[in-house]
Amino acid sequence: MKKILSIACLFACTVLHAQSLTRYVNPHIGSGGHGHVFVGASVPFGAVQLGPSNIYKGWDWCSGYNYDDSIIAGFAHLHLSGTGIGDLGDVLIMPYTGEVKLSKGTQESHSTGYSSLYKHANEKVRPGYYSVKLDDSNIQVELTATARVGYHRYHFPENGKAAHIIIDLKEGINDKTTDSYLEQKDAYTLVGYRASSGWAKKQQEYFAIRFAKPMAQLSLYEENKLLNATKANGIAIKGLIGFRSAPGIVAFKVGLSPVSTDNALKNIDAELPGWDFEKVVADADKLWNKELSKIKIETKDDATRDVFYTALYHTMINPSLFNDHNKDYRGVNGAHYKSASFDNYSVFSLWDTYRAVHPLFALTQPQRVNDMINSMLAVYEQKGKLPIWQLMGYETGTMVGISSEQVIAEAYLKGFKGFDANRAWNALKSTATSDTLGLNYVAAGKPIPSDTNIFRPVARALEYNIGDASIALMAKAMGKETDYNYFKKRSGSYHLYYDAQTGFFRGKLSNGNWTQPFDPVKSNKPWAADYAEGNAWQYLWLAPHDVDGLVALLGGKEKFINRLDSFFALQSPPDPQALADLTGMIGQYAHGNEPSHHIAYLYAMVGEQWKTAEKVRQIMREFYHNKPDGIIGNEDCGQMSAWYIFSALGFYPVFPASGEYVIGSPVVDKASITTPSGKIFTVEAVNNSAENIYVQKIELNGKAYTKHTIQHSELLKGGTLKFFMGSKKE
Repeated sequence: MKKILSIACLFACTVLHAQSLTRYVNPHIGSGGHGHVFVGASVPFGAVQLGPSNIYKGWDWCSGYNYDDSIIAGFAHLHLSGTGIGDLGDVLIMPYTGEVKLSKGTQESHSTGYSSLYKHANEKVRPGYYSVKLDDSNIQVELTATARVGYHRYHFPENGKAAHIIIDLKEGINDKTTDSYLEQKDAYTLVGYRASSGWAKKQQEYFAIRFAKPMAQLSLYEENKLLNATKANGIAIKGLIGFRSAPGIVAFKVGLSPVSTDNALKNIDAELPGWDFEKVVADADKLWNKELSKIKIETKDDATRDVFYTALYHTMINPSLFNDHNKDYRGVNGAHYKSASFDNYSVFSLWDTYRAVHPLFALTQPQRVNDMINSMLAVYEQKGKLPIWQLMGYETGTMVGISSEQVIAEAYLKGFKGFDANRAWNALKSTATSDTLGLNYVAAGKPIPSDTNIFRPVARALEYNIGDASIALMAKAMGKETDYNYFKKRSGSYHLYYDAQTGFFRGKLSNGNWTQPFDPVKSNKPWAADYAEGNAWQYLWLAPHDVDGLVALLGGKEKFINRLDSFFALQSPPDPQALADLTGMIGQYAHGNEPSHHIAYLYAMVGEQWKTAEKVRQIMREFYHNKPDGIIGNEDCGQMSAWYIFSALGFYPVFPASGEYVIGSPVVDKASITTPSGKIFTVEAVNNSAENIYVQKIELNGKAYTKHTIQHSELLKGGTLKFFMGSKKE
C-alpha cells in the first residue's frame, strides 16, 4: 500500500512539475544593463513589490537594483520595473548584527552603515519568492508576498552579536521624505506612513507591521536622535528593533495601504492571517502559474522558452493595484473612495504600454482590462483629464500624447463591456478637445509651434494623431458619424509637420519657418528638441494609424520601401552626446525605445513581408537573451517584453485600436492562447528553425490564408493559425 501511495505521489509531483511555468522565469533577465527591471517577490499586478534595494547611484538603479552591484541597503516594499526614472523604495527594512547603525552607509564605505555585501551565488529569485544571504552578518533573508502584504523571514546566526532590524522611513529611490510617522500599537504591531516627493511629487504610503513574536525592544529616532517615545513624527523617522541575544528566526508581515494604517492592518488580516511562509510562497507560485499558463508555448530552444516566459512575467508587474482588500482607494484628487466597484490600478506607463502591453492584456486579462479602464475613467472624473503617466495616484505628466485614449478606445473596440461606454466616450472627447498641452493648435488644424513652452511638439502631435484615430474608430462604432469625421480628419494632421525638401517631420516656429538646426540622425538638443527620446528618422514612421497616407506622403510604395531600407542601414557617426535611451540599434532603428517598435512590421504592410521576417528575427535574436543584460533598453513596465511575446507568436499590433495584428515570423514552434472568449487560439510554425525564418504560406483552420494581417475578433473565435516556414524569401 505504501509503495502504491509513493508511486501515486511521484506521478502527481511529476505532473505538477510539468505544469509549472514559473520554473522557466528568470527574474534576473533585464536586471543588468539598462533593463531596470524589478527583482524580488510579488504576485501578478500586486500592490507590493518586495525586494532588495542597492544604494542608489543613478539611472541604472531606477528599480533600486542592478545586477552589477554588490551591496544591499535594505528590503523595500515598492519598486518600479523598467522605468527610465527612479522612485518608490518605500518602507525600507534591513536586518543586521553588531553595533547600532542608523544610516545605510555609502557605496565607498558601506560598513559605516547597516548595508551589507552579498553575492549572486547566495541569491534565489523566482516569481513570488526572493532570498539572499547577507555577507556582513550571515543573516539569511527570505521574502514573499500577497497582493498587498509583504512577508519577511530572517534567519539570524548564533554568533553572540547583538541583532537589530531597522525600519528606515528616510530612505527611498530618487526621492525625498517629506513626512514620516511610526507608532508602536502593541508588543507585536507597528503602524506608520511615509510621504515623499520624487518623480511623483506627492505620494503617501501607509503601512502596518505585525511580528510573529513580541518585539524585544523598540527605539525610535528622528535621523540619529533617540526619542523617548512609542510614536514619532518627522522627516526622517527610524525604528530600531533590538534583540539582546540571537533571535533565531524572526518573521513579520508588512501590509500596505494608499488610504490608512487601519486599512493596512485589515489587508494583513484579509490576505495573510497565518504564519505559514511556505504556503504563501506556494500560493504566489500558483497565481503566477495561472497567469503564465494563458499562453502555453512549445519550442526546441530552451533559451527561447525562458526568455518568453520571463517576458510574460515582466508584463504583469505593472500596472499595480492601488487599493485595499475592501476596495477602498485614494483618488488622484487625494480623496478617500470607499468600496469601489472595481479594482483601482496605478503605475500606468501609457506612452510605452499602449503599443503592445495593453493589446496583450486584451488577449489575456479580460477582467483587469475593465478595471484598468475604470481606473482611468475615475482619474478623468477626479481631475478633468485622462491619465498620461500616473504613478501611485499622482499624474507625473511624463512623455507626450495622452495614450490612455488609445487604450480606452481599443478596449471598447475589442468588445470589453465592464465599463460604461458613454462615460468612456465623454472622457475621451472632453480630454481630446481640451485646450492644454498643445491640443488647442490641433483643434485649430495648426502645427504646435516649437517656440512655445510646449516641449517636444512634433512627437506630441504625432501621438495625438494616433489617439485621434483611435477615438474616431470608437465614434464610428458607436454611430457618432460627426465625431468620427472630426477625429478622422484630425488624425491626419501629421502632414503639417512634413518637410518635403528634407523628407522628414520637423518642428515649425510660430512664423511658419522650420526649426533650425536640423540633422535627422542627431538625437540630442538642439537638433532633436522637437522629438521625444528619438531623432527625425525614428519619428518619420510614427503614423501607424494611416500607413497608406504615410506611403503617399513619402512618394509611393517604392520610395517608402527604399526609405525603410535606408532607415535600417544608415549608421550614425559616433556621438558621445547621443541619448542613452537609443539602444538596440539597426541602422537608425532603436529597439531600446518605443517609437521604433512597430517599424519592422511596416514592410509587411506594403507587400514585402519577408523583410519584416528578417528584421523581427534579427531583433529577437540579438536583443533578447537569457542573462542579466538580456533586455536591450528600459523594460518600461512590460513594453519591451510585450513586443517580444507578440513577435515570438508571429504577429504584432501595429495600430492597436484597429484590432489588426500584422504578420511577422514566429520563433516558437507552437503556442496556445486562452482568449477572453475562453476559446483556445493556436499558432503553429511548421519547419520552424533559425534558418527557416520566412513564411512560405499560411493556413487558418485548414484553409489558405493570404492576408498580411489577422483580426483580434478572429482570435476570439479560437482555431489554428498555421505558418509554413522556409528559407526562401516569399
